[in-house]
Amino acid sequence: MRRTYLDHNATTPLRAEARAAMIAAMDVVGNPSSVHAEGRAAKAIVEKARLQLAEAVGASGADVVFTSGATEAAALALAGRGLKGAMIEHDAVHAWIDPVLRLHDGLAVVDDPAVATLQLANSETGVVQDLPAGLAVSDITQGFGKVPFAFAWSGVQMVFLSAHKFGGPKGVGALIFPAGTDVAAQIKGGGQEMGRRSGTENVIAIAGMGAAAMAAQADLAAGRWERVAQLRNILEKAIETAEKNTIFVGKDANRLPNTSCFATPGWKGETQVMAMDLAGFAVSAGSACSSGKVKTSRVLGALGLDNDAAASALRVSLGIETTEDEVMRFVQAWTQKRARLRAA
Repeated sequence: MRRTYLDHNATTPLRAEARAAMIAAMDVVGNPSSVHAEGRAAKAIVEKARLQLAEAVGASGADVVFTSGATEAAALALAGRGLKGAMIEHDAVHAWIDPVLRLHDGLAVVDDPAVATLQLANSETGVVQDLPAGLAVSDITQGFGKVPFAFAWSGVQMVFLSAHKFGGPKGVGALIFPAGTDVAAQIKGGGQEMGRRSGTENVIAIAGMGAAAMAAQADLAAGRWERVAQLRNILEKAIETAEKNTIFVGKDANRLPNTSCFATPGWKGETQVMAMDLAGFAVSAGSACSSGKVKTSRVLGALGLDNDAAASALRVSLGIETTEDEVMRFVQAWTQKRARLRAA
C-alpha cells in the first residue's frame, strides 16, 4: 500500500542536511569534555551546531543549552518559577504553570508578560500567537521554521524548541536565553553546557539539529511554506464542500501554513485516524489518548468546542514536500469513508 505522511506536527522526516551532519559526526570518537585532539574535535561539532542554531533562531550572542528535547528544555526554563499561562499550552509547559490566562478568539491575553509563558504556535490548531515584549518564556517548537521569528527582536526572555519538529533528529532540543542569564540546572553532575545541564552531550543529534535549523530557516526565507499554505486551503475547501457541517478550528486566525484541524460532529477523531491509517494516510486526532482512556482535547475545549465537536476533531499537518496529489487523494479517501459511515 502506498503510504502518505500527513502528521508533520507530530514529527518530521529527517532532512538530508541533518543526516549528512550526523553521519559525519559518527566518525568522531572523542568526548566533548576531553582536552585531547579527539575531544576537541567532538567539542567543535557541538559548538558549530550551537552557532548554527543561534543564527537560525536569530539569537546571535545568546546562550544555547542543548537538552534531550523540548520537554526537558521546558522544565529547565519553567521549574519553580510559577509562571502564568493558558490552557492551550503543550503538556510539557502546562505541567509547570498556573493556567489562568484568558483567551479571546483563540489568542491569549497577557497582562503581565514578565510572569507569563506563551507558545508561538499551537500544535493542534496551528493558531499563531502574538508574543508580547518582555514575555518570560515561549515554546517556539511548532512555529520555528514555519513562521518568521527572531529571538533578538521578539523581546522574549527565553525560548525553547525541539529538533525533530523541523527536520532534525528526535531526542535533542535546546533552551535559548540572553548570555549570562542565571538558569538553575535541573540535571546536576559534570557541569556540561555551561553548568546548566550536566551529562555528556549527544554529539551526533546536536550536529543534526544545527544543520536542520539552518536548512529550515533557508526554506522559510525562500517562501517554500507559501505553497504549503495553498495546499492546506485546497484541502479545507474540498472537505468543506464534501461535509457542510465540518468545523475548521482557527480558520479565521493567523495559523501555521501547514496545519488544518477540523471537527466533524458524530464521527470520532480516533475512528477517523484508524480509518485513514487503513487507507494509507498518517494523521492525528484532536483528542488525546492516555493510558487507554480517550480524553477530550484540553486545547479544543479551551477554544470553546463542546465535547462532541472536540472528540470528533482531526488534525492534518502537511510537510514542505507534500504534493497536491497527496492532498487530493486524502480528501477522496476521507470523503469515501464519511459516505460509507452515513450509509451504514
